[in-house]
Amino acid sequence: MHEKERHRIILSAVQDRPVVTVVDLCALTGASEATIRRDIAALHVQKRLRRVRGGAEALQPANFPGLAGRPFSVNETIRIAQKQAIARAAVELCEDGEPIIINGGTTTFQMVHPLASRRCQVFTNSFPIAEHLLKHSKNTVLISGGVIYREQNIVLSPFDNDVTRNFYARRMFMGAQGVGPLGLMEADPLLIQAEQKLIGQADELILLVDSSKFDIRSSLVLCALDRIDVLITDDGISDRDAAMLETAGVKLIVAHPSAAKQDAAAP
Repeated sequence: MHEKERHRIILSAVQDRPVVTVVDLCALTGASEATIRRDIAALHVQKRLRRVRGGAEALQPANFPGLAGRPFSVNETIRIAQKQAIARAAVELCEDGEPIIINGGTTTFQMVHPLASRRCQVFTNSFPIAEHLLKHSKNTVLISGGVIYREQNIVLSPFDNDVTRNFYARRMFMGAQGVGPLGLMEADPLLIQAEQKLIGQADELILLVDSSKFDIRSSLVLCALDRIDVLITDDGISDRDAAMLETAGVKLIVAHPSAAKQDAAAP
């Protein structure tokens, strides 16, 4: 990841929380601790943040905290070919007329393009997904209510009795910050709360993650691996991670980015 991109992520993260640790920033950027410490020192000298013991803080913290994690605008530019291939494989599982849930995220967002030729009932908490499907498809679109989080472009409700409880789905498609032996991991408690509600409304849970997510860890576990019915990833997945999924009883679908490119180029 380029230095300017790392700096953008760091500056975004320090606006979300009172103090962001070096470990948190390593997880967000994929950079080493030494690199992150150099970045913090450089941004401190530029007076764009304040260096503190073990991390950094904003010079003028936001009054309303956001969610932990990289902004949507940053994530959507990363590993785009893999995400497109994964999304294409996900939409192949959908049937016209069936109700589905698509959780907000940059990998799930890529489902909007192949969904343009479908007619599903789509429930989502993502503004970009809802907007695209409304403009460029004949799918029925329902969107959840709640607080708008601009950086992630999603809507999360703090209430148990929101519209989520009234929607049933055959399948739920979602991403995750990381995947490991303990299960799906996320960076923010609010995301955990919202996603657990959505998972409870679907018969089948389908996880869309590129292979890099198997190397990412977080302190918050959303659910165990055996709660996942299907996991779709790219051909960069290791034999070790594939074996981990098989042991947990998770059906693995491997999408090939190169094949997706060839299909797109075909007349």
